[in-house]
Amino acid sequence: MSSLFPTNNASYVTSFNQGHLALPPAKKYIVVTCMDARIEPASQLGINLGDAHVIRNAGGRAEDALRSIIISQRLLGTREIAIFHHTDCGMLTFSTPMLRDLVKKAEPGNQTVSGLVDQIDFQTFSHLEESIKQDVQYLKEHPLVLEDTEITGWVYEVETGKARQIQ
Repeated sequence: MSSLFPTNNASYVTSFNQGHLALPPAKKYIVVTCMDARIEPASQLGINLGDAHVIRNAGGRAEDALRSIIISQRLLGTREIAIFHHTDCGMLTFSTPMLRDLVKKAEPGNQTVSGLVDQIDFQTFSHLEESIKQDVQYLKEHPLVLEDTEITGWVYEVETGKARQIQ
């Protein structure tokens, strides 16, 4: 798998012509979305290279993305945030206690692992649209997110390719 990276990159380099792009995103927006391999925000949302910051994590959770959002806003001028969660998300299939237990069982008796995993909130959710509303509200109320920021919530449907705004 990773042995293909040098070959794939060499192919990419032959037609690369975007070295002139500026560091700040041209469209001044952030997309927070899931790390799911079926999610490819550039083509699915029409984002060109250099247009936006795309922040990915398990579930596309805003709290997990906050550090990057602060950097993007304060240093690179972004003023709009779109939260994109998706249908058939793995985060709907387990809970934080369940994942903690799984990790502990894989490392029986390892107190270091047990203590560390108990400190992690995996930010799972059981209702897709509610998780988006929570993330939008979290950012709207967070004092480190710039006050004039437009924040919207979206569902990307992996079954159809459609994105629909819910908030």
